[in-house]
Amino acid sequence: MPADAGLYLPCRAGFEPECAAEISERAATFGVAGYAKTERNSGYVRFLGLPAEDQISLCRALPWRSLIFARQRLSVFAELRDLDPKDRLAPVLEAMAGRGVVFGELSMEHPDADGGADLSGRDLAGLARSFGNALRAGLRRVGHLSAKDDPKKPTLHVVLLAGTHLLLSAGDAEDSPPWPGGIPRLRLASDAPSRSALKLEEALLLLLDEPERARWMKQGQQAVDLGAAPGGWSWVLARAGLSVTAVDNGPMADSALGTGLIKHLRSDGFRWRPPHPIDWLVCDMVEQPKRVAQLMGDWLIDGDARKAIFNLKLPMKKRWQEVSEQLGALETRLQQAGLNFELRARQLYHDREEITVAVLPRG
Repeated sequence: MPADAGLYLPCRAGFEPECAAEISERAATFGVAGYAKTERNSGYVRFLGLPAEDQISLCRALPWRSLIFARQRLSVFAELRDLDPKDRLAPVLEAMAGRGVVFGELSMEHPDADGGADLSGRDLAGLARSFGNALRAGLRRVGHLSAKDDPKKPTLHVVLLAGTHLLLSAGDAEDSPPWPGGIPRLRLASDAPSRSALKLEEALLLLLDEPERARWMKQGQQAVDLGAAPGGWSWVLARAGLSVTAVDNGPMADSALGTGLIKHLRSDGFRWRPPHPIDWLVCDMVEQPKRVAQLMGDWLIDGDARKAIFNLKLPMKKRWQEVSEQLGALETRLQQAGLNFELRARQLYHDREEITVAVLPRG
């Protein structure tokens, strides 16, 4: 593995500084020295300057689910530049020679941004599809790719940064998102009260695993949605069978109330409390992140909620610093209260200037 292969971390375009700050700070906590390299609005960060052994140990220490601003984390084994547009296949096969690995799947990816220096984002997506078809056949012809997709084997990730520039990475199925580029392509249902429904749907996919969803998101569970109007998050919970108390002075959409599982209370989300503990507290209020994080902590520490999912709206500057401070303060409060909770946080594909946080009981 070449020393400058490094890591590839795709993120939301415009949040490269936050992604770079996060990987730099977290690598330093594990004693790994490297440096982040990126360009604003490129949609990705490279973390370089890593000896092979440090690259391996860092990947083990930082599984992709533990990162907030990166949608996935790929360990790069080859970087190919100045490719001939008439023959991109031969250099890839040459870079693969001698690796002694048969890959089970091929994943063609590109940053979720406007595109590389020589192609638009749409053109890059089209190239990924067409080149992927040719590459898949070429890899199978020389034995680098199994004849049929085999998810038990490593996945070969080919990341097109531009028409003449790509990265090669061997992905572990146990430590990779199940969607190319870490982006779940969700469709908004026609009766969803708002597009914010997609944020909670994605959060449930990314922040909870399948057994947790089966155990915790089911009929009979009770939830409170603070700042609920027009009801996107309440609607998602009701579709899962939960009974929801939607707290907001604003109006709720008919499609939300039509589920029959949502009770609307016109009240202040920062003042109202339930008469008995509830299973889920969710919140997507447009408020200062410190104020929201403190409110979530109050509910959990007082025993009014057993689990929570909420959004923290981020400032225009020092966003990684704000995230670190608020999550650190919340975790400290919960620990001091003797509560054993796990915090999981991520900037979702459907998030904008915010991150989504889940606070879940350990074990």
